[in-house]
Amino acid sequence: MLDRAVAVRPVRARARAGRRLVALAYVAPAALVYVAFAIWPAVHTVGLSFVHWDGILPATWAGLENYVDVFRDPTLGPALWHAIILILFFAVIPCALGLLMTGLLHGGLRGMTAFRVIFFLPQVLPLVAVGITWRWLYNEDGLVNEGLRWIGLGGITRAWLGDYDFALVALGLVGTWAMSGLCMVLFLAGAQKIDTSLYEAVAIDGGGPVRRFFTVTLPALRGEITIASVITTIAALASFDLVFVTTNGGPVNRTTVPGLLVYRLAFNEGDIGRASALAVVLTLVVIVFVTAIRALTREKA
Repeated sequence: MLDRAVAVRPVRARARAGRRLVALAYVAPAALVYVAFAIWPAVHTVGLSFVHWDGILPATWAGLENYVDVFRDPTLGPALWHAIILILFFAVIPCALGLLMTGLLHGGLRGMTAFRVIFFLPQVLPLVAVGITWRWLYNEDGLVNEGLRWIGLGGITRAWLGDYDFALVALGLVGTWAMSGLCMVLFLAGAQKIDTSLYEAVAIDGGGPVRRFFTVTLPALRGEITIASVITTIAALASFDLVFVTTNGGPVNRTTVPGLLVYRLAFNEGDIGRASALAVVLTLVVIVFVTAIRALTREKA
C-alpha cells in the first residue's frame, strides 16, 4: 500500500502542474495585453518624469527638477482644488442619488423600469458627446436658459460655462448627470442579493420602507458603495475629456484640472518630462484618495 501511495504522488503532482499550465495559458493573453497597455506605459511615464524631452530631440537627464517645477507651478494648486471640488459632483451627489433611486426601485415602486433605463443612458454615451451636448444646452440661448425663462427665472440666465462663478458648478452637474446612473446600477445589483427574510423581519417589527432601507439595504451595500465611490472619485480627479470639450479650463482657468495641465504641458508646450511628472503626482493623489475611501468604508471586525 505504501509503495502504491508513493507511486501515485508523482502522477497527482503532474496533474496539478498540468492544470496550472492550462490556467496560465488562459490568463496569459489578457495578462500580456494588460502589461503592454497599462503596466509598461505607467513605468515608462515614471521614467520620462526624470528627463527633459520635447518628444523629438534626445532626452537629457533632469533628476527631480521636473517634480520641483511641477510643485512650483502656481496653476497646480487651483487645478487640484478644482478636481477635489468635482469629487462632490462626480462622487458624493451621484452616490446619494444612486442610493435614493435604489430605495425607490428596489422597493417595488411601479412605473420605474423606463426611468431606470433613461437614468443609466449617460453611461453608454461617450463623454465627448456628452460634453458637446451640454455645451449647447448651457449656451445663452440653450435649453437650460430657455427653461428658466419659461418658468419666470429669466433674471438668472447666463452663459453658464463662461461664467466666472458658476462654470465649475455647471461642469460638475454634468458629471452628476453622467455618474448617477452608474451608481444606481451598482447599488441595485447589490440589493438583489439581500435576503428577503431580513426585510420581513423588519416589517414584522413594525418598520416601514425608510427603516428597511437604513437597517437592511444600506448596511448590505457597503461593498458596492466602496466600488462606486472609488470609480467616481477617480473619474473626478482624472477628468480631462469632459473639461476639454466644454470649457478647456476657462474662463480664466476657473475649470482647469490636473489632467488638462498634463495635456497642455505635453502637447502645447512640448515638455514631456514635466507632463510625466505631473501625471505621476496626479496618480499618487488618486491613490491617496482611493486608500482613504477604502479605509473609511472598510467593515470593522
